[in-house]
Amino acid sequence: MPCYRSVEGYGAQTLDYIFESSRNYDTLNKKLAAAVLAAAKESDVVYCVDGAVSEDNACKIILSRHKNCEVFEGVSKAAHAASLARLKYGQYVAASAYDIQNLKSAPAAVIYDVDGDLIAGEVKQKLSELFGEELTCSFVRGGSAKKIKVYEIDRQKEYDGTCAVAVEEPDYLHKERYDYADLLQLVRLLRAPGGCPWDRVQTSESIKQNMIEEAYELVDAINKNDDDMIEEETGDVLLQAAFHTVLKEEQGAFSSGDVITRVVKKLIFRHSHIFGKDKAADESAALNVWEKNKLEEKHQTTLTQTLKAVPNNFPACMRAQKVGKRAAKSGMDFLSPVSASERMGEEVVELIKALQAEDKDATFEEAGDLLFSAVNTCRLAGVDCEQALAAATDKFISRFAVFEDLILKDGKKPQDLCDAEYDYYWFLAKNATKKG
Repeated sequence: MPCYRSVEGYGAQTLDYIFESSRNYDTLNKKLAAAVLAAAKESDVVYCVDGAVSEDNACKIILSRHKNCEVFEGVSKAAHAASLARLKYGQYVAASAYDIQNLKSAPAAVIYDVDGDLIAGEVKQKLSELFGEELTCSFVRGGSAKKIKVYEIDRQKEYDGTCAVAVEEPDYLHKERYDYADLLQLVRLLRAPGGCPWDRVQTSESIKQNMIEEAYELVDAINKNDDDMIEEETGDVLLQAAFHTVLKEEQGAFSSGDVITRVVKKLIFRHSHIFGKDKAADESAALNVWEKNKLEEKHQTTLTQTLKAVPNNFPACMRAQKVGKRAAKSGMDFLSPVSASERMGEEVVELIKALQAEDKDATFEEAGDLLFSAVNTCRLAGVDCEQALAAATDKFISRFAVFEDLILKDGKKPQDLCDAEYDYYWFLAKNATKKG
């Protein structure tokens, strides 16, 4: 390399043997630092690297372990590339190609050490993710720069230690790729003076139903196994989260950084079997650790507190199933689905008595008890009540469609049938829609 040839006449010793014996660049940097520090114990050492000392990972290790180093800073590879690329932005993120996976969103970035086609491929993939593969960037080699598309980064004829890529995003409305920060910024723009009249008047209360609707639409997309639909609906859910975040930013309640920080810290705390001292050999053990940490995090010391923590606005079946599951941790539960179904039979009898007595209050109460017993039976049988009821409703609709079609084909109307005819056509429809 040109940088080595500039000091070769001074009897400089290369460390190529370390490069050849290292499995990856993390190992290489550690070995380089260890070799330099070991030599420094015997005599003064001058360790020369290409570019700026602050950009070299081995130098970073040496400086962290040896406080008496004197630094003679070189020319930054990133600054050199940025200058050749003539970036518009005064600020940019600089990173080695070998640290490319740690690169986050930024208005502009300079990636140096693009010294081979394989690492160039990784740079292309990451920059495509952040900026878009069709965006024009600058490919720097030696003392010159040329304009290429991001997708062409790994298609160049030659690579060496001087190669770098400089990229900067266009103005907001013409970007190819957006991130969550851009979504927040868009909501802020819509809420600003001169923004959208509808967006400006919304409150957390006025749009709360939207989140429920969008969440259901996402689940519907998942049920349909439609990736395009899942992508779209996931974005709609994120939009609702962003909108609520901006509303609270305006009130000074919390910021987007607070939201992200809180959920990340929560996940780290609850996964103490990964990031702490707890152990979990399987899925069940991991869930137990999660629940234990959740109780500690929410300062819940009684089972009643956990029952009350189940949101009131959950769908009734979902709420009942979750409450029953949490109550079962106290040991108060049926022995089996069969024993739970026996209680359900008792509730049916009590409901019939209330109906016969024409007692509306008792009917309301006993109907609720019957439904709750049905939920417990399903829970113990390993059946999700919401899914089971949804499937039963779909089955009824399909069967009713056949039922009505049979009646209409006979020149009749469903409204004009007697009970016996209703039973007859329903029997036909039931047989026609049976599976298997």
